[in-house]
Amino acid sequence: MLIQLGIMGLLAAILPLTMVWVSSDANKYRKLAAVTLFLTFDLIIFGGFTRLTDSGLGCPDWPGCYGHANPFQAHEHISAAQSAMPTGPVTVFKAWIEMIHRYLAMGVGVLIVSLMVIAWLRWIKSARRHARFAPAMPTLLFLFVCLQGAFGAFTVTMKLQPIIVTCHLLLGLGLLAMLTWLHVRQREHPALSPTAVSLRGPALLGALLLFVQLALGGWVSTNYAALACTDFPTCHGVWLPQMDFENGFTLWRKLGMTADGEYLPFPALTAIHYVHRSFAFVVAAVLGWLALRAMKISGMQVVGRCLLAALAVQLCTGLATVYFNWPLAIAVLHNAGAALLVLILTMLNYKTRLAPHGAPASIARPPTAY
Repeated sequence: MLIQLGIMGLLAAILPLTMVWVSSDANKYRKLAAVTLFLTFDLIIFGGFTRLTDSGLGCPDWPGCYGHANPFQAHEHISAAQSAMPTGPVTVFKAWIEMIHRYLAMGVGVLIVSLMVIAWLRWIKSARRHARFAPAMPTLLFLFVCLQGAFGAFTVTMKLQPIIVTCHLLLGLGLLAMLTWLHVRQREHPALSPTAVSLRGPALLGALLLFVQLALGGWVSTNYAALACTDFPTCHGVWLPQMDFENGFTLWRKLGMTADGEYLPFPALTAIHYVHRSFAFVVAAVLGWLALRAMKISGMQVVGRCLLAALAVQLCTGLATVYFNWPLAIAVLHNAGAALLVLILTMLNYKTRLAPHGAPASIARPPTAY
């Protein structure tokens, strides 16, 4: 089974690797970093789709499905589970969603291993070692994706325990941020005005606030609290609804249960939803101000406009999720918007910290081959 799963991971990576190899881009390492970033972004969106369709236990074991490498081979077991519980966590549809998510994750893992190996080869063979090819970041990415894979296994074996699933989500977004940093590092950057440096602190603050909001959003999603408040701007018709913060924010507990093993009371779900909703206004205010500041700085206008647009879309999809009773498509878009904010804010932080003087002339034309 493990060999078959390994083959599936290689197959998932063959197409993007082939695209990079036949690409006309002179810097194929940069192209590989871009493709890996793109597929990781897609993987996060598909992971949100997996979670939102309740397919996380579509195959209740790991890494295979009932001990097999694909749902075809496990069809008998899946059909039996579906017959016993037609609306349960195991169905043919959910099993395929879960396994496709795993195949894509293995493919991304292969691409990250490729980035690490190529970086080390370049670093060892190159007489003039350039910072953009330093292997530290690709190696850290490899270790990070191994940790992410472990939490993917824990997600299944610990039956969707909220803190585990939330950490799995945050690690995925962290992986996206690191790949964004690696990709942006490969590109040439024009010199920025000295005022760009003044955004270093605000950009870092925005990233920290966004991380907190992502953790709160993940906690809402993994506790299925998205519809704990179905009206806006009030909640249950009042500005301050009844809330149970103690049970709502007890981290180590089973899904839908309190730490004492009782069913999670509805006021706990309300507290989870309300805190995420309220903190969103703080994050929106800071990121909106940051975007407007960036738009006034030469060389940062594009990233500032992108940040402002992504923030507006994210607020709209969040409100639409409540108003339209949590439609799947909008909920997936809300997850995608969170990933997009991470990507853009990482680029903004890079520009304020590592690119104020532009790309050194000695590496303006990187090697053309792997």
